[in-house]
Amino acid sequence: MFRKDAEGNPDYFGDEANLYRELLVSNAADFEGDTHTLDRLVRMQHYSLPTRLLDITSNPLIALYFACKTEKHLDTEGEVIMLSMERDQIKYFDSNTASCIANLARLDKAIKDEIDFSITDVDAFNKQFAVEQLLQFIKQEKPFFRDKIDPVHLRSIICVKGKRTNSRIAFQSGAFLLFGHEAVFDEAGTAKIAVQRFSITGKRALLDQLDHLNINESTVFPYIEQSARYIASKFKFKKT
Repeated sequence: MFRKDAEGNPDYFGDEANLYRELLVSNAADFEGDTHTLDRLVRMQHYSLPTRLLDITSNPLIALYFACKTEKHLDTEGEVIMLSMERDQIKYFDSNTASCIANLARLDKAIKDEIDFSITDVDAFNKQFAVEQLLQFIKQEKPFFRDKIDPVHLRSIICVKGKRTNSRIAFQSGAFLLFGHEAVFDEAGTAKIAVQRFSITGKRALLDQLDHLNINESTVFPYIEQSARYIASKFKFKKT
């Protein structure tokens, strides 16, 4: 959602709420079982809609697969980025903090821009109209949520484990970084999330080894189209 074009202009951020609503309007049945806004964002991410989520995985072999599996760049160096944090920093789909951040997606940009983060008193911060509207969205999924949002939470980046509502997230051991209001991740790491980088070479050999561990296009993308493509490639005639 926060990515920018070559000129530095945000591609989608100004229309985040409209993107969210339009997909719900056009595909309402697909979201009927989703209880939380985070659940909907996870599903939207799955369908390639830009969201404030960034895909990560808890399985290092899956990360290695993605670092290798780029057909046009098999002979160039890849990279695996490892994020480390204390276990109590990992949130789940029903986290209050996750609800606060996720529901920012439902606020129009003009409303989000009205939030004054220079107000440090929590009670005064929560009396703002934009924050009160955000509270209403949160209470739709959590009726007993207290009328108090910590402004620090709204601008944070958290690791969150959503419901594995589709086979792709399950097979990829998927989790997410959930980005708060105008949050920017320091690629050198933060006070709560440490970052290590590993260069990857010899991608073709690594992909063969991962295949022996049953990590390949058919299992990482568990759809019949990918399975058919993978099977066809295994049997395709190769010159010796």
